[in-house]
Amino acid sequence: MDLGGELLTIGGLFLIAYVLGRLGKLIGLPAIPIYMIVGLIASPHTPWIGLSVESHTIELIATFGLILLLFNLGLEFDQEEFYGNAGKLLISGGTYVAINMAAGFAFGFSLGWGTREALVIAGMTATSSSAIVTKLLIELRRLANDETPMILGVTVIEDVFIAIYLAIVSVVLSGDTNIWGVIGKLALAFGFLIVMFSLARWGGKQVSRIFATRDDELFTILFFGLAVMFGGIGDLLGVTDAIGAFVIGLLCGATRYRDRIEQLALPMRDVFAAFFFVNFGLGLDISTFGEVVWPVLAAIGMTVVLNAVAGQLVARMNGFNAQQGINTAVILVNRGEFALILATLSAAAGLEARITAFAGLYVLIMAVLGPVLASNSDRIGRLVLRPARVRKLRGRERAAAEAAAARKAERDARFAEEIALVEAAGRDERENVEPETTPTPEPETVSSGTSSVEIPAERPERPARQRDPEY
Repeated sequence: MDLGGELLTIGGLFLIAYVLGRLGKLIGLPAIPIYMIVGLIASPHTPWIGLSVESHTIELIATFGLILLLFNLGLEFDQEEFYGNAGKLLISGGTYVAINMAAGFAFGFSLGWGTREALVIAGMTATSSSAIVTKLLIELRRLANDETPMILGVTVIEDVFIAIYLAIVSVVLSGDTNIWGVIGKLALAFGFLIVMFSLARWGGKQVSRIFATRDDELFTILFFGLAVMFGGIGDLLGVTDAIGAFVIGLLCGATRYRDRIEQLALPMRDVFAAFFFVNFGLGLDISTFGEVVWPVLAAIGMTVVLNAVAGQLVARMNGFNAQQGINTAVILVNRGEFALILATLSAAAGLEARITAFAGLYVLIMAVLGPVLASNSDRIGRLVLRPARVRKLRGRERAAAEAAAARKAERDARFAEEIALVEAAGRDERENVEPETTPTPEPETVSSGTSSVEIPAERPERPARQRDPEY
């Protein structure tokens, strides 16, 4: 089989991805939209660019990418954090997911594409991209921030929600109209999840014995084989290959070899996941974006507003201030791989064709907008909170001035009343007291010849002055 042309094309695509990725890093963009753009460039729907790569060329490798994405998601799931703070995490993360999920479901219904399509769109808009969130926290150096454990706790709850949600969606998308058949599939899906979660919780030591080898090559083959095999088991059980990969990653993460698996699995995930995102881009058609541009813009506006509200609410629930609420909102607003996984499932189930275009354009814009917002969270805080602080300060000053004026008016009225009372009392006293007359003594007159000298009637005696005995 001559595969030289296909290999040359695929290798060239990834070199283009490397160049665009380096440029994207300069402005803080994650890799997901870069890989999607590369796939869009090579898509058969854009022949004017000169490349035309069919999706089936890399479909199997892209499936490996999907499996490893969910395998690493389960591997990185912090079980100790979840079980140790389950109550607090469920309240914080559950509140965040519930707000976004309810609004997303209502938005999906408003599009009029159908109930199953609304369920898929609600999932796209409800949960963050764990990969983008983690990378942004590292790149922006916010791992030491006070609100970071809360953000990671919300992503833990989102991971649990994704596992349950994918199990539900896979049954709904199966198209089974028999109610008992649907109930049976749901029971099987949840039973599978419960068994694997239980093994991850209590069977880590026993599973660790399987990985007891120092040979990295055999070690890598083992966990990769388990991821692919459980992906197949999940698909055969009707809970999708993604869920199968997630639960085996969860089980591997419970072993004492977790760090070693993660060290070897991360480079494999990055390579194979690149194929998954490129393959999704190959299925996009730019000409269909016009049909979904307004729904996508509405979904983006809804996502940003809801995350601002949910971020502040979750921050207040955990005792953080408004700026930390903004930091939480702009980090968790990022959307990525889960939306594309749901779009892939909906396309395989034959749902509304516009969902693929919706998911592609939504993730492209959000994967660019999210990092831009996250890197400028402090500036956003100053723009949003400073006017509020000024208005609050001015309101306090106005209230203080009004209170001072009221106190002054009250003092003036009281003072005027006291003066009036004093004047009234004085007037009454003058009216009730009669005036007394005292006769003035007339001076005596002594005649001496023709003139007379007036002698005062009384002359006060001059006090005798003591004399010094020396004189």
